[in-house]
Amino acid sequence: MIHAKIIGATGYGGLGILEGLLRHPEATITSLVARQDDTRCIDAFFPHLRGFCDLSVQVAGRETDSAPPDVVFFATPNGVGMKEARAYLDRGCRVIDYSGDFRFKDPAVYEAWYGVAHADPELLAQAVYGLPELYRADIRGARLVANVGCFAVGAILALAPALKHGLIEPTGIVIDGKTAVSGAGKAAKPSFHFPHRNENVEAYRIVEHQHTPEIETYLTDVAGTPVTLTFVAHLVPTTRGILDTCYGRLTRPVSNEEVRALYRDFYAGERFVRVSEDGTCHGTGAVLGSNFMDLAVNVNARTGQLIVTAAEDNLVKGQAGSALQNMNVMFGLDERLGLDHPGLYP
Repeated sequence: MIHAKIIGATGYGGLGILEGLLRHPEATITSLVARQDDTRCIDAFFPHLRGFCDLSVQVAGRETDSAPPDVVFFATPNGVGMKEARAYLDRGCRVIDYSGDFRFKDPAVYEAWYGVAHADPELLAQAVYGLPELYRADIRGARLVANVGCFAVGAILALAPALKHGLIEPTGIVIDGKTAVSGAGKAAKPSFHFPHRNENVEAYRIVEHQHTPEIETYLTDVAGTPVTLTFVAHLVPTTRGILDTCYGRLTRPVSNEEVRALYRDFYAGERFVRVSEDGTCHGTGAVLGSNFMDLAVNVNARTGQLIVTAAEDNLVKGQAGSALQNMNVMFGLDERLGLDHPGLYP
């Protein structure tokens, strides 16, 4: 039995991994930890957990574990994991960090895009990028996993096959990302109040979004040549879900049938990546509450462009689901454990 500890348990990301672990036949939770000085039972924060989890939330730094944890999930904002992960690693725990703290080998990249110096740059060499579909072999032996970013997982999976096979140019790529409000977390902000958010769509961090270097870094790794792209995020008035629409200029004429077959072959055997047979994008509703990534691949022969849409639940495949999938890989378990269900589609 895997003993798991959740730091940041009262946020949406903490809730997601908690729900997954409760469904997991090979895992149990040793403790739930949060920053606020509030030691209520977790079902006081999330009433739907009543009867499923009776653990109290403990204050960070004063917590006790029911058993030594084998894995610690940092469902925390940027800046926490890089200060606290080492203590757990030194105790022999494995760590999965949700934030951007360990996604780059070069600390200068982190500082440039996140605005602060990295607190433990020596750990960056140990970290493995947490995208199982591309880095499964590395994740198996990892002690520290940098969980994939919510926008990045869709963009990378959407473009990796085309770049791997030289089907699109590595420059001039455009990604139009739309995310639900839950992607910003639970912290109350005026711009998230219902009167402001409802019936309103806006772009944000238009040229400085922190997922831009992440997407470029790992697509460059796949392509074997530098990839540069434009990524613009949009906030839409929905609760959960991300839709990335990715545009790349084709290097040669190709049919829809050919490119869709290439994608199906690239992701053959991947349980959580589904490629649309006819190029139809079924939207975020089709993946709601699930760990699936739905890709729809289309060629615009008139403009010479490849267009790939990637639909995901930002709180599952874009966050906690990928974290649980990474845990399964790290411990040699079936990746589907705790995750293999159809979601919430009505």
